Amino acid sequence: MGTVAHTSDLGFSYSIPSDWEIMDTPPTLPAMLQQAARDYGNEAAKMAACLQLPLTAHRGNPPSAIAVMGLSFDCVGHPYTAADIPSLASNVTDGLKKNVDVASPVNNTYTLGTHSMWIQRSSGSMLGHPEIKITMETVCSVLKKGVACWMVMAADDASLQTYEQSAVTLEDDAATALVPPDALQKKP
Repeated sequence: MGTVAHTSDLGFSYSIPSDWEIMDTPPTLPAMLQQAARDYGNEAAKMAACLQLPLTAHRGNPPSAIAVMGLSFDCVGHPYTAADIPSLASNVTDGLKKNVDVASPVNNTYTLGTHSMWIQRSSGSMLGHPEIKITMETVCSVLKKGVACWMVMAADDASLQTYEQSAVTLEDDAATALVPPDALQKKP
């Protein structure tokens, strides 16, 4: 089984196995929304209008899903730093709470090449279907042109492993697995 690489103009690529079904999503929201956000300056609206979705994919039953998101500094109008990542990522994961009963979030940071990575893993179950247990994991990093986040809602361990072990390339760094095995272990 092969892999399919997805590249973003923000300076990263991410490869997933070809047995995941790629969803057809627009790469960015319509220009009209972006212009409205620039005109009115509401930070949340501006972020929503600037959000890129270069990849969404799913597989299995119950389904597991992977989403990759990007936020361009040029579009938002200012850069973010590594210190901004936890609040940006929590905005992303808060949206999931409409569908998932989230429990036991664990956060940490780790390094991939020259990039600082932020990670959060939590367990949960689908609202209305408590028998469907899932693991959610979000990884985000600040790049030169924007912020990139990778997210999985894994219905099984194999899907979580696929997400974590799939190759990511961040700017000029060498390709590596998105999440190293010790990423969630706190440093002494």
